[in-house]
Amino acid sequence: MKFPMIAAGLAMASMASAETPELIVYTYDSFVSEWGPGPAVEKAFEAQCECDLKLVGVGDGAAMLARVRLEGARTEADVVLGLDTNLTAAATETGLFANHGMDDVVFDLPVEWSDPMFLPYDWGYFAFVHDTTKTPDVPQNFKELADNDLQIVIQDPRSSTPGLGLLMWVKAAYGDEAPVIWEGLADNIVTVTKGWSEAYGMFLEGEADMVLSYTTSPAYHLIAEEDATKAALAFDEGNYLQVEVAAKVAHTEESDLADEFLSFMVSDTFQSIIPTTNWMYPAVTPEAGLPSGFEALANPSSALLFPAGDAMAVRDAALDEWLNALSQ
Repeated sequence: MKFPMIAAGLAMASMASAETPELIVYTYDSFVSEWGPGPAVEKAFEAQCECDLKLVGVGDGAAMLARVRLEGARTEADVVLGLDTNLTAAATETGLFANHGMDDVVFDLPVEWSDPMFLPYDWGYFAFVHDTTKTPDVPQNFKELADNDLQIVIQDPRSSTPGLGLLMWVKAAYGDEAPVIWEGLADNIVTVTKGWSEAYGMFLEGEADMVLSYTTSPAYHLIAEEDATKAALAFDEGNYLQVEVAAKVAHTEESDLADEFLSFMVSDTFQSIIPTTNWMYPAVTPEAGLPSGFEALANPSSALLFPAGDAMAVRDAALDEWLNALSQ
């Protein structure tokens, strides 16, 4: 009777070994939406890897890092996609991420890139987006915005990378004067949402005059909807740069598959998906170039950006200034 049991056990082991490998990637909610890059990325990578790519939306970037930090070495994630340079120093300190080993990639970014752990996949400038038919007269800087009665919706810097980017933007532009700017802006803020999707939806529904988004956001309306009424503001102070990145989780049991995904992420296939699904600039310009319509986007006069280590040091003070202004 033992031999049938042994045979059954061997059969089960064989079936287990033949199971399709699974790669779990934590990312932000808009990435996995039906109109985001997720569906196309999943289809293309699974055709290459013969694996099951599971994209898990866990809020915006800051919320994603908080979840990974909470889960620690027990996290189910093999790759985290959707942090940015305002969070990479804090992410490095967790000890939860591994080096990518892809130092030969040539990126098309406004800044030099040499981070051994975090690999860029797209970039853009934060900006306020408005409807030109409803707000034809718009501010050219933060001081002018604070001096008028335009209503804006922004994202919470404790959960959202755009929200944190706005804090860094004001701090980079005004330094010690940042609290005064926030005091002036407090009356303009209609609400603060947890993430980008909710905020942008409120703007489209007419609940605010402007929304914190990106200079590339109007490309969606122009290309997908043939609507040229949305525009982004290039401020006199310059606009804050966001570089979005991904990294392999150090404790992953699918290390080789995670490496394959990161390599795929900077390939022409993945990078070609980004402009018209994530509506950002690709980190490596595709062979076909950028889609028609991107040439019409606002071009900031200067790119503001704190180095990753400085952003981590500035963050707490900037957050306190923001909270104090909104609580008055």
